[in-house]
Amino acid sequence: MIISTRSVPTLTLLLTLFASAVQAASPLALHPDNPHYFLWNGKPTILITSGEHYGALMNLDFDYPDYFKTLQADGLNLTRTFSGVYREDAAAFRITDNTLAPKPNRYICPWARSNQPGYRDGGNKFDLTRWDTAYFRRLKDFVAHAKRRGVVVEMTLFCPMYKDAMWNISPMNSINNVNNIGACPRTDVYTLKHPKLLAVQRAVARKIVRELREFDNVYFEVCNEPYFGGVTMPWQHRIVDEIVAAEHAMQSPHLISLNIANGRKKVSNPHPAVSIFNFHYCHPPDVVAMNYDLNKVIGENETGFRGNADLLYRTEGWDFLLAGGGLYNNLDYSFTAKHPDGSFLRYKSPGGGSPALRKQLGILKRFLYGFDFTQMKPDNKSIAHLYNGMLAQALVREGNAYAIYVHIPLAKKSKTAALRKPVDTTLILNLPSGRYQAEWINTKTGKVDRSVTFKQTNGPRKLASPQFVVDVALRVVRQ
Repeated sequence: MIISTRSVPTLTLLLTLFASAVQAASPLALHPDNPHYFLWNGKPTILITSGEHYGALMNLDFDYPDYFKTLQADGLNLTRTFSGVYREDAAAFRITDNTLAPKPNRYICPWARSNQPGYRDGGNKFDLTRWDTAYFRRLKDFVAHAKRRGVVVEMTLFCPMYKDAMWNISPMNSINNVNNIGACPRTDVYTLKHPKLLAVQRAVARKIVRELREFDNVYFEVCNEPYFGGVTMPWQHRIVDEIVAAEHAMQSPHLISLNIANGRKKVSNPHPAVSIFNFHYCHPPDVVAMNYDLNKVIGENETGFRGNADLLYRTEGWDFLLAGGGLYNNLDYSFTAKHPDGSFLRYKSPGGGSPALRKQLGILKRFLYGFDFTQMKPDNKSIAHLYNGMLAQALVREGNAYAIYVHIPLAKKSKTAALRKPVDTTLILNLPSGRYQAEWINTKTGKVDRSVTFKQTNGPRKLASPQFVVDVALRVVRQ
């Protein structure tokens, strides 16, 4: 074939566009320059959200297109959802209108119903050898709607049976299936003790992974809170191996997450295929520094049990991500099946969530995205002193960019009435010589409350804040 010289630029352009399309279609990945963060659609990414209580897929009454529209409008880019293998009843954890507790006959899961009545929560029993095609249509539609709204889906495959009530309504329990599989205590469900049950679990993990292979906005978490209910690490590793095997032919497989602990824990001997290490209730966020040398994403993918005040989960998110985390998901109880737009505020659940909080987390996301954060790392030592008893976290590219978050000391649970008093502080920052701009940013409005440009000779620099309530952010960049 002869190609004229005139056609070469066109051919080069087509090849470039094709290469860009292939790159854009690659699944969410660790960023090659800084694996504490993500690469998605060819761009550095931090995942930040305030999302529903994990039943958006399995609960047929939940309008997920409206839900994803809300997340996009608030500037958020993540949702955490459970696969449907696990579910809850209405009494679980005293959650108002719990989306993980569908009404009778409004629960859908990967397995098809049989023609035999007797499921504990209404309807026919399940057949663990047959897939429910309606479920997998909904699964793909769910992830496709998320993608259109710029939202990544954490697909949590399994969850421990915290109490007998959860196990009693599980399709994997022999009383709820026609296969006589799962005749065991709930604390044996996620172990290697029962080969037939393990085979069912491996098969459903493999099926879900393969069904989602075309989507770039997904990562797989093996099990929610496996430190409860008898879940063993060998079982988790077996499921990781199953995910890897299901994607062995993919040039760029999806990321895999393990949920490590509530609070903090040092990760040791991690499975080499795991790229995200998620924690719950990270207050303070010292788990990030504890595991930073893993060179993987450290995430906090569940909050709660501190009351429902927005400021508690706003400050928790700022603290965690400015400490070097790459993922933050506030568990938001303002989303229910009746309120998929997150407008429900009369809940009595063990956490928080509101339209106002989501907008504040959107401000956090925009603040971080205003930096080349892949070139930064946590460095609180750059702050020589902080007055008035304040606490701070700092992400730094020395001599170029400083992202600093300052807040008053907060208890695990704090009464908001005592936290409305305006305060201020002065921060002493160690800076190399150069010309800088410093902006103090309101974490509730996103507005710049004070800005100053200065020329610095090498050494400490005093920066006085404006008055603020609870917390404030500081952006310092070399001009």
